[in-house]
Amino acid sequence: MSSLRTASPRLRNYFKENYIPQICEALLCGLLVTCPEDPLRYLERMIMAIIENGLESLHWDMCIDPLVKQNVRILSETCLEQLFGLDDQLTTPELMIKACTFYTGHLVKTYFGTWKEISMPHINVEDTLAEKMEKAIIYCDSKLKKFSFHQWYSYTKNQKAKFQGAILRIQKIFQDHRQRNFIAKWRDIVRIRNKIREEELIAKHESELKNWKRRLKMKSICLEPSFSEAVFKSKSMEFDISQLPENAVLQIFSYLGLRDVIICGQVNHSWMVMIQITKLWNAINFSTVKNTVTDKYVVSTLQKWRLNVLCLNFRGCLLRPKTLKYVSHCRNLQELNVSDCSTLTDEAMRHISEGCHGVLYLNLSNTSITNKTMRLLPKHFHNLQNLSLAYCRKFTDKGLQYLNLGNGCHKLIYLDLSGCTQALVEKCQSITSVVFIGSPHISDCTFKALSTCDLRKIRFEGNKRITDACFKFIDKNYPNINHIYMVDCKGLTDGSLKSLSPLKQLTVLNLANCVRIGDVGLRQFLDGPSSIRIRELNLSNCMQLGDASIVKLSERCRNLNYLSLRNCEQLTDQGIEYIVNIFSLVSLDLSGTVISNEGLIMLSRHKKLKELSLSECYKITDLGIQAFCKNSVLLEHLDVSYCLQLSDDIIRTIAIYCVCLTSLSIAGCPQITDLAIEMLSAKCRYLHILDISGCIRLTDQILEDLKVGCKQLRILKMQYCRHIS
Repeated sequence: MSSLRTASPRLRNYFKENYIPQICEALLCGLLVTCPEDPLRYLERMIMAIIENGLESLHWDMCIDPLVKQNVRILSETCLEQLFGLDDQLTTPELMIKACTFYTGHLVKTYFGTWKEISMPHINVEDTLAEKMEKAIIYCDSKLKKFSFHQWYSYTKNQKAKFQGAILRIQKIFQDHRQRNFIAKWRDIVRIRNKIREEELIAKHESELKNWKRRLKMKSICLEPSFSEAVFKSKSMEFDISQLPENAVLQIFSYLGLRDVIICGQVNHSWMVMIQITKLWNAINFSTVKNTVTDKYVVSTLQKWRLNVLCLNFRGCLLRPKTLKYVSHCRNLQELNVSDCSTLTDEAMRHISEGCHGVLYLNLSNTSITNKTMRLLPKHFHNLQNLSLAYCRKFTDKGLQYLNLGNGCHKLIYLDLSGCTQALVEKCQSITSVVFIGSPHISDCTFKALSTCDLRKIRFEGNKRITDACFKFIDKNYPNINHIYMVDCKGLTDGSLKSLSPLKQLTVLNLANCVRIGDVGLRQFLDGPSSIRIRELNLSNCMQLGDASIVKLSERCRNLNYLSLRNCEQLTDQGIEYIVNIFSLVSLDLSGTVISNEGLIMLSRHKKLKELSLSECYKITDLGIQAFCKNSVLLEHLDVSYCLQLSDDIIRTIAIYCVCLTSLSIAGCPQITDLAIEMLSAKCRYLHILDISGCIRLTDQILEDLKVGCKQLRILKMQYCRHIS
């Protein structure tokens, strides 16, 4: 609402004469206190009451209900007059307060300033300025001194740190120089000792070679008579072998086959008595005479020794079914081998099973048995532990299920189903080993069928249907498995090795010819707990493996004894350096790799290798082999076949340092001559196996040398040696 202060006097007089502010005040107070539901009706009624009572008696609380009047605060009489601007005062209380406050403050300031000028003495401005300048100079000097001190302190601190660093560097240089001197002197001493030792070994080798040549020459001049000549020239020595103790006679005849024992029984009466020892007939092997033995002799032998026979071997024997029925007379039989017996029938097996309840080992490989025989096994052979059904293709899945009938073959611990395409038994929970060789139709579902067994050993070869999924079953269902052979399984990838990493009992892993396995999978396998217990690892022909895998292998496999990396073409000398850190390693196969002399020199630091294969390593020369052999005095097996650059020098080094060698292969080394074999014969007296095939320079002389020097030699391979007659 606009103020009426600036309105015309007539309008202002009109408001005052007609009591307009008082009427509005009464009506407004009534509305504020009463708060009627219909304000218009309420105002109409109140106006009528004011008209009836007259304006003279108008009061501000006239429109308020008498019941609430005592609770209403009395308003100022001039409130609405001030609101409408009808009062004649130009100043409000607020303005009066502000004016009074200003006036009082002005007085205080005026009188306080005057008192201050009178009471306080006059200050000289120049003195004050001089005092401030003096204080500023003192402050500036202190800041400068403080800054200079900090600079000096930082400088001295840095100088002291540099001095300490210089002292430490000088001490380190002194210690390094001292250590270098010690190491240099130690190396000189060791080098001198090694040189003296090598000279002594070479001198000893030369002297032994001369003595050996002298003895060989003496033997060639003074030939001793042969044993047969001595027998004819000397008087015949009479000795009755029957006087020997029974155990000695049994030991002698145990080395003879069945045919030889029968011939000995025909010598005389005393020899015939000797072959009647019951223990000699506990195990009868008819397979050695399978081409000559007759049904009549088999029957008579079984009838005569039926109570003593514990083991029978009819492998490959072509006997009549009626003859095989006589096996049932051997009530104490424990082992029976009728593999490759094409005449074996279900009827013959029925007679055998009814008579021989104590069989523990049964080999039915490559026979024509059917489901009838499979039904007989759990019925009669309750103690059967070892069963071989390899290449038996006439029984079906139902026949295998018979193994769980009755008392069942619950003691079965070994089941060989090589070459069989049937499913496995699901409830033979004692099976710990399964072998599938020549079974190309076996798939991942096989492991589902074997999920209830506690398998410890699994062997597959040449299977292309096995994939990574089978290893997931192995991880979940066979936590105690320790041997896994998955040779030539092309479907296996890096995912297989990742699934095997949690196996804590795994000690042998053979993944030869699994060409899809690479560095990624092997590293994932080695990250698991199985890498700590692994003892044998065969990764032959895994051509995607490189040095990165060998680095991880050396870090994790602290108990590894046997390692095969044959034909891993990406393996270099840098990877060989990490193999040296596997201190438990005994056997190593690096055939077909690109290892060179540098790699062999690094490998020589291992010093504990007993077996090393370097076949077809075309970069190797005499230098590398010599460096390795000088530090490998424990070496027992060495294969350097088809290393075309090797000569007689390596044989000389082997003869000097590797005197414990038992097996050596130098096949396909065309530079080897008779002189090398002569040195080998003179020193390597424990040699059992020697392969010299393809050594075209060798002659008949080596046979005489080997005959005299290597008396323990058992196997000698000399194919394609055209100068040997």
